[in-house]
Amino acid sequence: MKRETLHALRKARARGRPIVRALELSSGEERLIDAFDDASELVRAGAEAARSDRSNSVEIDGRRWFLEVHNAPPDLRIVGAVHIAQALARMAMLADYRVTVIDPRGAFATSERFPDVFLSQDWPDEAIAKAPLGLRSAVVVLTHDPKIDDPALIAAVNSDCFYIGALGSKKTHTARLARLRALGVDEDRLARIHGPVGLAIGARSPAEIAISIIAEMTMRLRADAGWERSDIRATAVTGTSPRS
Repeated sequence: MKRETLHALRKARARGRPIVRALELSSGEERLIDAFDDASELVRAGAEAARSDRSNSVEIDGRRWFLEVHNAPPDLRIVGAVHIAQALARMAMLADYRVTVIDPRGAFATSERFPDVFLSQDWPDEAIAKAPLGLRSAVVVLTHDPKIDDPALIAAVNSDCFYIGALGSKKTHTARLARLRALGVDEDRLARIHGPVGLAIGARSPAEIAISIIAEMTMRLRADAGWERSDIRATAVTGTSPRS
């Protein structure tokens, strides 16, 4: 592996960005598939490999490439430091997520309630602006407070995050969608929000609801996380690679 390739891989991982090293097996040519726009067959193959977290080899135009996936851990932003968030944060960390709990209500987002979890007391849109969502990010909103949940949802639907979930009944979700439409969010983006959040497993307790959320997140991450929306290109390694 070239030194500049290793440097690029380390940089991408530090930024939480997915990256694939494509190695042409006969010539040893290296390319990096990273977060820029390109519609080539090699890039599409690399994106699929990254989405599935599986390194593999492919043949394109008579050339055999090995696609070596380098993914950062998935990233979960929980909006609302409520009881469900406590269970969800623990379970997500067991599943190797990097977890952030966001809640501007300082009495809720405390280290006593969320040990070993990164906490933000910023408003959700401000917190997300400081640490933008990526292709391996998930957002779950739990407060039932439109002043907190809605800005988070707007930031999420305008990102490439793979999962967006919102707690509440079908009636609550219908009202939520109406608010977001009034704020100018289009139907394609609204369709990305899973509400009620989680798989329908009859969950009742905070822990059971957290299980249903983790299960739905996993299904989206592994089955159809939305990599086709990513901006990806292959580059030859040359040394540089509404709060109311």
